Amino acid sequence: MSDTKSLELRKFLPYRLVVLSNKIGNEIAESYESKFNLSIPEWRVIAILARHPKISAQDLGKKAAMDKVAVSRAVKNLLLENRIVRVFSDNDKRQSILSLSKQGGDIYKQVVPEARKYEDQLKSKLTEKELENLDIILEKLM
Repeated sequence: MSDTKSLELRKFLPYRLVVLSNKIGNEIAESYESKFNLSIPEWRVIAILARHPKISAQDLGKKAAMDKVAVSRAVKNLLLENRIVRVFSDNDKRQSILSLSKQGGDIYKQVVPEARKYEDQLKSKLTEKELENLDIILEKLM
C-alpha cells in the first residue's frame, strides 16, 4: 500500500500517546487501589480539592478534564467514604461546594509521596535535556 492509504498504527502518534497514557494510568491505578482504596478519578478529585478547596463539582470537572459522569461517580464515592464534604451554596441551593474532609486530607498527604516516587521513576529514564524537550512538546500538544 502507498503511504497515503496505509497507516502503521505503532508509529501513529495519537495511538502511541493513548497507549502510553493507558499504561501509566493502569500502573498508577493498581497502586492507588491496592494501597489507598482509590480510583484514578477519585484521586484526581482529592488532588484538585487539595489545591482548590471549596469549589463546585462543575468547576472540579473542568479542572480534572473529566466528564460529568466520572466526576459525579467519584464525588459520590468520596462522600460515602467521608473523604470529602459537600455544602450547598448560599446563593444557589442547586450548587454544591466540595472540600476535603480531614480523612481526605490525610489520604492526600499519603498519596503525594507515592505519586512523586512514580513520577521520579518515569523521569529517571530520560536525560535532563529530554525532560526539558518533553515538557516543551507536551505544552505544545496540549
